[in-house]
Amino acid sequence: MTAVRPAIRRATRDDVPRVVEIERSSFSDPWTPGAFRSAADEERLDFLVAEHEGRVVGYSVSWGVVDQAELANLAVAADARGLGIGGQLLDAAMALAREAGCESMHLEVRESNVAARALYGSRGFAEVGRRRRYYRAPVEDALVLRAEIVAG
Repeated sequence: MTAVRPAIRRATRDDVPRVVEIERSSFSDPWTPGAFRSAADEERLDFLVAEHEGRVVGYSVSWGVVDQAELANLAVAADARGLGIGGQLLDAAMALAREAGCESMHLEVRESNVAARALYGSRGFAEVGRRRRYYRAPVEDALVLRAEIVAG
């Protein structure tokens, strides 16, 4: 598939229904609509959406605390996967964290999520830990990944 260049922007409450649709089709234990509405209202969070051809096709939620950032959520619509959108969202989240003074970013990912692990690995993330039985539905370990994001 050919990569596309979506517009990446801060999410608003108007984006929440589409984000929830992507979330529910991507994860077996999805965030609630209320969680996304709160994220849209919280200025300290970096809640981003990727928009292509007038349609939200992906999103990410991250935040920084002192010098560390946490990527809490990232998903791309099934019909838009493989187009580089996840990588562009991740790059944007990492850039915002870097601009805020963060030196590293952490995240959790299902051990079985090979595609996500490949994306994160391509951006310098490496395994630094494991959270046993972290995920539900189905129960599965989370791998804790970390990347340096200092401008170099």
